[in-house]
Amino acid sequence: MPPVTADPLALPRLGPAGPADTERPIRSVHTGRRGYEGEGFPVVRAFAGVGAAALDPFVHMDQMGEVDYRPGEPRGTDWHPHRGFETVTYMLDGKMAHQDSYGGGGLITDGATQWMTAGAGILHIETPPAELVERGGLFHGIQLWVNLPRKDKFAPPRYQAIEGGDVALLASGDGGALVRVIAGEIDGHRGPGVTHTPITLAHATIENGARLNIPWRRDFNALLYVLSGSGYAGPLEHPIHQGQLAVLGPGDRITVGAPTNRRPAGIDVLLLGGRPIREPVFHYGPFVMNSRAELIEALRDYEAGKFGTIPPNALMPHHRGGTLY
Repeated sequence: MPPVTADPLALPRLGPAGPADTERPIRSVHTGRRGYEGEGFPVVRAFAGVGAAALDPFVHMDQMGEVDYRPGEPRGTDWHPHRGFETVTYMLDGKMAHQDSYGGGGLITDGATQWMTAGAGILHIETPPAELVERGGLFHGIQLWVNLPRKDKFAPPRYQAIEGGDVALLASGDGGALVRVIAGEIDGHRGPGVTHTPITLAHATIENGARLNIPWRRDFNALLYVLSGSGYAGPLEHPIHQGQLAVLGPGDRITVGAPTNRRPAGIDVLLLGGRPIREPVFHYGPFVMNSRAELIEALRDYEAGKFGTIPPNALMPHHRGGTLY
């Protein structure tokens, strides 16, 4: 880490706070819960213990890895359905292959993002490519679920491949932090991700002794997840470290920084927020709907084959000698 680098001194700088701007306070800090997903790859459940109202419009987020696999160890998922939301897979290190039932797919590698709108229903698979399974190697990424409002729950499925070099790059006012804007807008600079639900998603790398003070839309909520390292956040410099999620209160700007002479050096954070949808959420497995009846309908539609079909050239979980690995 980091996947996309640049010299912050050569980038546009974030503007200073205005006289009427207020800092977003830290409301709570939560430590993610470790677990396993898919065919058995390790994850940190980043939203564990956080109430749905604080997360809205987000539903779920896993930090996948960071793990250095030995040959034969990498795991992914098998083919599975989704309806009613968007999945965002951001790869920090390593590679993940993706394919879906509507023709989307490709290789997600260092710094790239796969943005999949499940909408009315889709089948897909995410699995490490054969060379990673054979050789092993570093694997680290994020998967985020973004809810869709009722009016977009049955939107046509859509796939976006965002390469690492496509993101908007900014620097903190002191030049010690690099900000990658994946979706939404920060200080007039817009990321390439196209979203149904208005959100902002950015990844910041902050060097030791640097301080990032970033403008944030007042009508958005604000969450800060620590990918690696340790530092502080908020106007009172609340300590935060790897695997923790900070929920911020209202305001116009977010502050996060890294102390001087701290080891490991610096801090990497994911900044995310959006306009709350404020609709009922019924979440069961791979379906995120507005009512229990819609969940039952989603399950029936999936069983009836209405989410598309697995293509003839489909990716499949890797096997060796008949054993899944």
